[in-house]
Amino acid sequence: MAGRLAGRTIVMSGGSRGIGLAILLAAAREGADAVLLAKTDTPDPRLPGTVHTAVEEIEAAGGKAVAVVGDVRVEADVARAAATAVESFGGIDIVVNNASALNMAGTEALPAKRFDLMQQINARGTFLLTQACLGALRKSPDAQIVTLSPPINLAPEWLGRFPAYMISKYGMSLLTLGWAAEFADAGIRANCLWPQTTIATAAVVNLLGGAEAASRARTPEIMGDAAVALLADPAKPTGQTLIDVDVLAAAGVTDLSPYGGTDDPELDFFVDER
Repeated sequence: MAGRLAGRTIVMSGGSRGIGLAILLAAAREGADAVLLAKTDTPDPRLPGTVHTAVEEIEAAGGKAVAVVGDVRVEADVARAAATAVESFGGIDIVVNNASALNMAGTEALPAKRFDLMQQINARGTFLLTQACLGALRKSPDAQIVTLSPPINLAPEWLGRFPAYMISKYGMSLLTLGWAAEFADAGIRANCLWPQTTIATAAVVNLLGGAEAASRARTPEIMGDAAVALLADPAKPTGQTLIDVDVLAAAGVTDLSPYGGTDDPELDFFVDER
C-alpha cells in the first residue's frame, strides 16, 4: 500500500480503542503495519473493543496488524511484542507509548496501590516497551519513539491538582526527552504528543463528566492525524513535546471543525489557555 508510512512497522502499547486505535487506523491508511500489546482479550461491557477487533479495523483500513495479548508492566510480554514485530514484519520503525492509567485523586485520598499502578503503567511501561524495541529501532532507517504525554508544565495548578498522576505522566515525557538525547547519535528520534483539548474517549465519558464532557471534546481522529503528520514530517523533529493542533498547523491543517468539540472545547490536562 502506497502512503507516507508505507513499509513502516509500529509497536504500540494499548491501541484497542480511543486515541491509540485512531493513531493506528490513520497510520494504516498511510501504509503502516502494527503490533498491538494490550490486555483486552475479551470484551468489557464498560468499554468498546478488544485487541482483536482493533486488528480487524486496522486491516479494513488497509494495514496489517498482529495482536499480542499482554501487559506492558510485564517484561516477558513486552519482549514478546517486540519479537512479534520483528518476526511478522522484519523490524520495528516506530514505538508508540500509548498505554496509560488515570486517577485524579489527591495525595490524601489516593491508595498506595493506585499510585503504584499509575507509575507502573505510565512511566515503567513506557520504559520497558521502548527498551525492548531499541535493538530493532537501531536498524531502522528512520527510527522514532512517540509518547502520548504532556509538556512539562510547572504551573502550580498542574503541580498541585493531582501530583501522583502528574508525576507519572511527566515521567513519560522526561524519559522520552532523555531518549532523544541518549540515542541522537544512533539516529533514533523521540517526541511527545499531547492533545490541546480533551478527547472523546471512554475515559472522558466514564471519568470526566459523561456526555456533557464528551460534547466539548474533540474526536480521537485529531490525534491520529497529528501522529501521522509527526511521523511523516520531513523536518524530522526530535526532543520535543508537541501539541496536536500545532503539529497539524505545521502540516497545513487549520480547519479543526471535522474533529468536533464545539466552539469552546475543554482544554486537556497540563494545557494552558493561549
